[in-house]
Amino acid sequence: MAEGTVLKQVAGRVATVTINRPEKRNALDAATRAAIVATLDELERDPGVRAVIVTGAGDKAFIAGADIAEFEGRAPVDQFRVMSQWSVYQAADRFPKPIIAAINGFCLGGGCEFAMACDIRIAADTAKLGQPEINLGIIPGGGGTQRLPRLVGLGNAFKLLYTGDLIDAAEALRIGLVDEVVPAAELMARAQALAEKIATKSPVALSLMKEAVRASVRAPLDEGLRQEATLFGLAFSSQDKREGVAAFLAKRTPEFTGR
Repeated sequence: MAEGTVLKQVAGRVATVTINRPEKRNALDAATRAAIVATLDELERDPGVRAVIVTGAGDKAFIAGADIAEFEGRAPVDQFRVMSQWSVYQAADRFPKPIIAAINGFCLGGGCEFAMACDIRIAADTAKLGQPEINLGIIPGGGGTQRLPRLVGLGNAFKLLYTGDLIDAAEALRIGLVDEVVPAAELMARAQALAEKIATKSPVALSLMKEAVRASVRAPLDEGLRQEATLFGLAFSSQDKREGVAAFLAKRTPEFTGR
């Protein structure tokens, strides 16, 4: 793991993870990928952290994609080994706590794929997004051909994938690639406010909610509804459920413990 390529800061119940390679527009090399996976693993095991924000260092890029220099001379079998490892995209997608991408600049290729694997995407009005792999003679390999159509529809996905064009934050919002756009100077404050609001909710319910929603894009409706019902029943066994109901009836703010 390269020291300093990923920074972690915890304030109250919210952790901020910063990809820290501004001189490379925060491109993902092997060491940075490993550091992201390790950092998310640490945060998953930290009971005090209830929500996570991921952003990029500097004001130029969130993640400008993979570190292309690593592609040169790499044999297909070596690339297969890389693709067989637990990826940053899986780490974000399977992370059991809410995770917000605060997109502060270029969000391209693997960076866009990482953002799509997060739960919520808030973009600065200066951000640029896209999947430019076609310009290298390759296709996305971190979920771009799968998550992008689910978010923006087939036509919009094909247009972005076929052309490799970049779009601005306003267009990304229009097609559903991001969920909110704010002035660049307000990005982190907005992401922090949203994360703090989410962090007041029951950690048990948040984790079960995430699992149920993820099932909605992976399973047929009937199967997804069955999973939702099962998870709903599981939520009823938690102390957080008892606290939430008691607080509602007593007209007070609940104090959730994650149990």
